[in-house]
Amino acid sequence: MTLASNDLPGFCRDCLKPARHADRRCRACGSPRLVRHAEIDRLTVAHIDCDAFYASVEKRDNPDLLDKPVIVGGGKRGVVSTCCYIARIHGVRSAMPMFKALEACPDAVVIRPDMEKYARVGKQVRAMMQELTPLVQPLSIDEAFLELKGTERLHHDTPARVLARFARRVEQEIGITVSIGLSYCKFLAKVASDLNKPRGFSVIGEAEAVEFLKPRPVTTIWGVGKAFAETLARDGITTVGQLQVMDETDLMRRYGTIGQRLSRLSRGIDERTVHPNEEAKSVSAETTFFEDLWREEDLVPILRSLSEKVSWRLKKTGTSGQTVVLKLKTADFKSRTRNRRLEDPTQLADRIFRIGRSLLEKEMDGTRFRLIGIGVSDLSEPDRADPPDLVDPDAGRRAAAEAAMDKIREKFGKGTVETGYTFGTLRRKEPPKPT
Repeated sequence: MTLASNDLPGFCRDCLKPARHADRRCRACGSPRLVRHAEIDRLTVAHIDCDAFYASVEKRDNPDLLDKPVIVGGGKRGVVSTCCYIARIHGVRSAMPMFKALEACPDAVVIRPDMEKYARVGKQVRAMMQELTPLVQPLSIDEAFLELKGTERLHHDTPARVLARFARRVEQEIGITVSIGLSYCKFLAKVASDLNKPRGFSVIGEAEAVEFLKPRPVTTIWGVGKAFAETLARDGITTVGQLQVMDETDLMRRYGTIGQRLSRLSRGIDERTVHPNEEAKSVSAETTFFEDLWREEDLVPILRSLSEKVSWRLKKTGTSGQTVVLKLKTADFKSRTRNRRLEDPTQLADRIFRIGRSLLEKEMDGTRFRLIGIGVSDLSEPDRADPPDLVDPDAGRRAAAEAAMDKIREKFGKGTVETGYTFGTLRRKEPPKPT
């Protein structure tokens, strides 16, 4: 939280001139975007988050959308990937079913996601981050943690002013905006970046952390979602302040290892460091259907296609996974997740699909599904992946056929060769492009 005081050090976020005394606007440029904080010159951990990223990119590329509510998502049968702040005023939120979003904001312009374009823009922003510090830990395509300790000599300026200059540069050169949270630890940097979106720059210092957190809901703490918040509420715990006065051992006795996290984060204690090479924990693909599906002959070809997409990503990134995860969402938006751990890691679409299909068969009870996904977790290097299968002598033949198909797709395009599972089926049903 940016603390307001006449005596606090600070600067103008637009021209970077010092903000002095009781100034409400910058004396140099007239901007009201002043930031002041007692610790602003010594805090070094930042969280940078692009504002309504997908929607902002679309508005950048089509100025006619600037003053209109924009929803990026998967048609009437899908969900909202993101939306602009105009749409949010009407009650639209990320992950909301599209039909509910359009009920809340019927005048919204709906745009199907263009992930390749968003990835390009995300890489541009990431490259600019890496010019500030080598310690950049991406969390997603549009957000990352940065550690700027020790960069003062490089930039001849404080981390806070370097971040403000970065935000201005992103806006001018890329055409989107970012919000920045600055603190002494990752937890509070992330909390700070959410405080004043869009175009925010918020600071939470160590001296104020406990008092700042005290009135906040327990969901402020990383890892406390809706279900766990309900568990805590049943135990009479709804605010962070209540956790602050509880014994850590008692919290661990009640809630296991997460109890320690509750105790420490509630007091602003977070010893995690910024890891620039943090690896992905899973690789997956999923799709939402135009209409609910429940028959095996409809679901299996789509599962096969998604398995091939996951396999392709694993091979391209030099990764393998040892646990296959099937994801389903029913017509009434209830999620089902099933998984099976393999004896050895895999990169093969054939193995991913066969395990996924066996998991799917157990769910074929007439339930109608609106979404299916497949993925792998427990990622590792590919050197141990897919050893010869002595139990299934045909596995080697299928692996060789898959390798041959990969070479053809590499040379002529992914749609040039299909298996019998998918041939023609996906084109007849025209499902949305997997995301």
